[in-house]
Amino acid sequence: MKRKTNKVSTIVLGAIMLVGLASCGGSAEKTEATALSGDVKIDGSSTVYPITEAVAEEFRKSNPNVQVTIGSSGTGAGFKKFIRNEVAISDASRVIKDEEAASCKEAGIAYTEIMIAYDGLAIITNKENTWLTNITVDELKKIWEPAAQGVIKKWNQINPAWPNEEIHLYGPSTAHGTYDYFTEAINGKSGASRGDFTACADYNVLVQGVSSDKFALGYVGLAFFEENADKLKLIGVDGGKGAIIPSAETVANGTYAPLSRSLYIYINNEALKKAEVKSFVDFYISNAATLSKEVGYVALPAEKYEEQKNKLK
Repeated sequence: MKRKTNKVSTIVLGAIMLVGLASCGGSAEKTEATALSGDVKIDGSSTVYPITEAVAEEFRKSNPNVQVTIGSSGTGAGFKKFIRNEVAISDASRVIKDEEAASCKEAGIAYTEIMIAYDGLAIITNKENTWLTNITVDELKKIWEPAAQGVIKKWNQINPAWPNEEIHLYGPSTAHGTYDYFTEAINGKSGASRGDFTACADYNVLVQGVSSDKFALGYVGLAFFEENADKLKLIGVDGGKGAIIPSAETVANGTYAPLSRSLYIYINNEALKKAEVKSFVDFYISNAATLSKEVGYVALPAEKYEEQKNKLK
């Protein structure tokens, strides 16, 4: 059974006081786990958020005195906080951009990039959509490229067999790594997109929009689609070798191209000197395979997790 994720923007895993038995005279022996305390501040990708939240929930069980705060402001916004040294860890649904890496260097922030899981992007429509089962990458580009703005307005402009009705587009806002990844994969450049679509900072708003509009088309992370599969229709994508439906299997084996991706956390190396941060990151890597699958993502091969552990050494 999947872990139910909490979509609030911030959770705080607060300190819990441990009360010693009276017979111990108030000097109960502390275990190594309960002796650990401090803060771990995280922000960034709303796609990675459910994995990090699940990790933090499990980490708390053996480290109740460590306060873990998690935000989900988006990959780009998370990196801005990371560069300002406001967070120790930045969740990211894409690799860090050259300009973000340069800003880190200018701010004196050295970091370690850790890959944690795989995800795919899901092309979604309304459940009442009867004409669309598969779509090609070229058709997606024709719909979403910057030149389509104000020009491609109806479904039958993409395919004459599709209805002569307005196409209503929904996508993540520019703060999300999902937006960056999709635009690069489909349009050839990160951020290259028509602007006349409903841009959603909150994926729940995006799902609500598509699920209530027969002529809607949108994209979200595969794990988020799976949480809302009862409300949405999933579309196969043809990258040139036939249409492929995204799934754990097709994302892991690379056949769902070009819309499968890796997910990351970025850790401030100075923060790693703190026992609570180092312990949390170690725990994250050791449990990412199990917990990423539990919340609907695709685990890396075992050897990939070993590579991530070696990075910290």
